[in-house]
Formats: sequence, structure tokens, C-alpha cells
Amino acid sequence: MDSILKNINNLQISQRGLEMPSSPIRKLAPLAYAAEDRGIKIYRLNIGQPDLPSPPTAIEALKHIDRTTLEYSPSQGFLSLRKKLSGYYKRFNIDLTPEEIIVTNGGSEAVLFAFLSCLNPGDEIIVPEPAYANYMAFAVSAGAVIRTVTTTIDEGFCLPKVERFEELINERTRAILICNPNNPTGYLYNQKEMNQIRDLVLKYNLYLFSDEVYREFIYTGSPYISAMHLEGIEQNVILIDSVSKRYSECGIRIGALATKNAEVRKIVMKFCQARLSPPLIGQIIAEASIDETEEYAREVYDEYMERRKCLIDGVNKIPGCYTPIPMGAFYTVAKLPVDDSEKFCSWCLSDFVWRDELTPYGSEGETIMMAPAAGFYTNTNLGRNEVRLAYVLNKKDLKRALYLLEIALEKYNHIDKSGNL
Repeated sequence: MDSILKNINNLQISQRGLEMPSSPIRKLAPLAYAAEDRGIKIYRLNIGQPDLPSPPTAIEALKHIDRTTLEYSPSQGFLSLRKKLSGYYKRFNIDLTPEEIIVTNGGSEAVLFAFLSCLNPGDEIIVPEPAYANYMAFAVSAGAVIRTVTTTIDEGFCLPKVERFEELINERTRAILICNPNNPTGYLYNQKEMNQIRDLVLKYNLYLFSDEVYREFIYTGSPYISAMHLEGIEQNVILIDSVSKRYSECGIRIGALATKNAEVRKIVMKFCQARLSPPLIGQIIAEASIDETEEYAREVYDEYMERRKCLIDGVNKIPGCYTPIPMGAFYTVAKLPVDDSEKFCSWCLSDFVWRDELTPYGSEGETIMMAPAAGFYTNTNLGRNEVRLAYVLNKKDLKRALYLLEIALEKYNHIDKSGNL
């Protein structure tokens, strides 16, 4: 028996698994669950889970599914959905045929399949950071290496000069990855910046992976510039998309990978066939959602505009806090008056609780949950005093969350300075 236990204890864990980063968005979830078990209400600003209703057309389609068998779909997704997506993209002056669109299990699978299809182990991707943390996880899965160009909160997270990119380009560089509008910063790339990226892609013959799932949410007069709008790199662009955010449908897991590069599509399809098919019911719901009225889209957009103002104004009124005004998506990165935001975010869930006359009936108190921003950088010494905040709560709850944040910061820094933390 001792020898059996010894052998079990010596079972090997993969190097890939050891290198896989923990999600900064979900890594504090055990602390949150424990707080909820204690009866504490948590205002969750850590995750991009919209609370707005999904389109009525989507809910009706779900209720009226009349299939007697819930079958596999084609590996590339239903043609009817891909036709609808083709029409949807035309609204944004993106010309894609149904054959150039592949339906995926969320935008996440689209990113992973793009990496697996275009990159060999050891190949490098240049990514402006802070960046969506799962890009790093997908790169590890594909054996690729993320090289980052750092943007800063003090410069509003604008794209660095072209020389910063060229310093990283070598014989292993195969791609540039952007998210536009950006998660986690809310930054929107302008025409000059997009042209800079295009010129690099042309000069060094790189792929351009472009995650554009937040195109509906742009809050300035600046235009949305898709990578698909850039002339001369049509064969280099791999577009990543998802219905999760624009229709509040994170749970149906429907995304898309689109490219005019037929060879890339051929390889992507091998991975699609290996995983069989995208979700049947999710595709039915997504297809119905594309038919939703413009009124629905306008109401959702207006609501996020108001939430954005509420959160940004509120954060910048808290002593020692600062966030630039995000131009798109529904996130912002905020600088807090703390030395280690992960410790502070953990403390908010494990030790801090607030109760007053506004505390909801039946609750043992309230607290706030945020995503430490260090996890959105490859160098975890960066972003140590920053958090990502998602303005996905209604304005009443956002204001309450900001009130709790100010109290928590005051109490945390008092304990910290007294040496008792």
C-alpha cells in the first residue's frame, strides 16, 4: 500500500498546466462564495457579466424550440446563422460571406483555434497590455509565447509608438493581437493607431488577430475601425467575435472566427471537426437575436452610457483614486491608493463587511468584488495598485458599490498604516 501511495504522489503534472495562469477575474471566487455563505451581499464588479435582459426575440426562440431531437450541427455552424452574421457585419461595413465565417463555442474558442491554426510551439504574439487575461491562457494551450507592449494608465492606455513593437519583432514573431474596443481598459484604437498596426503586419508579414466583441459599445464620436477595414492585409486578418456581450448571452457560448484566408479556414475546420459542433440551442438563440429591433440595441447602449458616467465620476471622486474615461466596452482600469490590489481585493471579501440602514434586509452586510489588474499584465509587478471594474450593475447598485469601495479603502489603509494587517 505504501508503494502504491508513493506512486500516486509521484504522478506528473503537465508543464503546460503549471504554466497556465490563474484567472484574475475568477481567482478570488472561493473567497466570494465563502462570504456569501456567511450571508454577505457582494456587488460584483469583477466580471463582464451583463445584467441586462437578453433580446425578447431570443427568449421567444428558446421557448418555442420544436425539435424532437437535439442533434449535432455542422462543425462550422448552421448556414442560416452564418448568413445572418454576414448581414450583421455589413451594418459595420465589414464584407464577409457566410463561407468566411465559422461559428465557435464562444469568442474564447475562436481565439484558441486561431492560435492553434496559425502558430507553432515557440512562435510569438505581440499584445498591447494590460490585456484580457485569457489570451495568455490560450497562448499556453497552443505552446505560443505572448510578448507585450505595455500601455499605461497615465497615458490613457494609448498605443505605444511603432518602435516599441519593432523592438520585440524577431524570427519567431508570427502575429499581433489587439482587442478593440479594449478589455480591460475600454480604450478605442484610432485610425492612426490602426494604420500603424497595419503597416507592421505588412512589413513583417504577420497575422493580425483582432478581438472586436465590444463594437456596439463605443461612447465617443470616434469611429469604430475594424481590422477588416484595413486595406492590403485582408489575408492576414483573423476576426474574433461573440454574441455574449451585445445580447447579454454569455451562457449560450456562441462566437465566431472570420477570415478571408481560405487556408486558415481549412485548418480551423479541422479543429472544429475534432470538437464536433458548436452548441445547437445557442445557435438558435443567437440567430434569433440578430433579428432584434434597433430599439433594443439603443436601450442597451444608453444604459451603458449612463452606467459608465456613474462609475467613472464616482471612482474619480474617491480620494486617491483615478481612472481615465473609457471610450468603449464596459470596463475601466482604476488606480487605487493601495500597494497591492490583490491583497486589498482579497481583504474586501475575507475581512471587510459593512452594514448600515441601507443594507438589504436579510443580509449580514455588504462588500465589493473587483478584479486585481496585475493579472492583466504579463509582468505582475505592473498594475499592482490597479483594478479592473466592470460597469455591469444598475446605477443604484453601482453607487452603492462605490460607497463601499470608499469605506473599504479608508479602513484598509488605516489598518495597513497601523501595522495590523
